Amino acid sequence: MEKELIKRATEVAIEKKLSEQCVIGQVGSALITDKGNIYVGTCLDCGCGIGFCAEVSAIASMTTSGESKIKTIVAVGSDGKILSPCGKCRELMMQINPENKEIEVILENKVLKLKDLLPEYWFNKN
Repeated sequence: MEKELIKRATEVAIEKKLSEQCVIGQVGSALITDKGNIYVGTCLDCGCGIGFCAEVSAIASMTTSGESKIKTIVAVGSDGKILSPCGKCRELMMQINPENKEIEVILENKVLKLKDLLPEYWFNKN
């Protein structure tokens, strides 16, 4: 499944200038839910600082479809490099469903659980 998610993220990671101030597709993301559904998204970067990460876009698509539990996620740059999710994305994944601490995050040379990327999580309600 890792290869499929990387492929799907790569397919949407196509940089495109929308306007002088706005670019999409510098990063693509793909995730699979616990129900086996795959969602993809791209980043949106604007000169004024408004925008969002590719993971947020994929997660928004997933939650729009009524799901919140992610099994595996990956982000890929338009250059083909696998990227680690930023802190904001890690936090979002944890907050939408507490069980998401077990997400498998595909990184360049390994797969880690989200909880390993967020040690000493601030909102730890076991």
